[in-house]
Amino acid sequence: MPSSTRPSGGLEGFAVLVTGGATGIGRACAERLAADGAAVTICGRTPEKLEEAAGRIADAAAHGGSVRFVRADVTVEDDVAAAVKCALEPTGRLDGCVANAGGGGGLGPYHVQDTGEFLRILHLNVLGTMLCIKHTVPHLVAAGGGSFVGMSSIAGHVTHPYFGAYTAGKAGIEAMIRNAADEFGPKQVRFNAIRPGFIATELMSFIPRDSETFKSYVDNTPMGDVGRPEDVAHLARFLIGPESRWITGQAINVDGGHALRRGPDFGPFIEPALGASVMQGALPED
Repeated sequence: MPSSTRPSGGLEGFAVLVTGGATGIGRACAERLAADGAAVTICGRTPEKLEEAAGRIADAAAHGGSVRFVRADVTVEDDVAAAVKCALEPTGRLDGCVANAGGGGGLGPYHVQDTGEFLRILHLNVLGTMLCIKHTVPHLVAAGGGSFVGMSSIAGHVTHPYFGAYTAGKAGIEAMIRNAADEFGPKQVRFNAIRPGFIATELMSFIPRDSETFKSYVDNTPMGDVGRPEDVAHLARFLIGPESRWITGQAINVDGGHALRRGPDFGPFIEPALGASVMQGALPED
């Protein structure tokens, strides 16, 4: 890791890769890291969104922080390798990775899950995170240590009925994070996961704020609200930085206390599309 004697930003000399960095939580993480002096590389699948995000991140950068972007699909190994190579360019080393790219889909009971969609979501979350680990670890080791942050969810450990592959994917990320922390701890490479609750991002905008599903989120959150991307970004910054040098193998909730209760009720949201009988276990009618 860079020297412990550092100016006020705290991340000067750090190079960090943030996947899924064009929007939402990923962009907020990149902004926070660049604001404290890191040379941040963001990647994603849409060049136009990446370019727009890079402009915002550049505006937030301070203490010598910078941003660059590269198009990459984290489920494609060659893309991940290319993104890591790009992240090495500013300093010749890699000090951290925030593996934020992920997502869900295919809402519904398990007996009507589409197999192709189920696998797509597992690939995006589990395979994508594994490829990031695979291609960043040698550089983190070569740097003398570093920090890898995986993006899980409270859905990885609190039941979220009808979330399909998403819950399995996020639980899979946490399992990999724990194993990697054990494997690479002797090389001073740390692995931790973040478990966001409901965070107000573009990905969650499909839930109407006047719906029963949104109400179930707020009712089951002790702090009575939903989170903001920067709430996650502050924790990511801490986990990437030297202040967390003795923390590894952890999954940390950023959810306003939601995990103390129960997951959201998506039944009223998806029942109109699937039908009441399907929600009770029947097969759809032809």
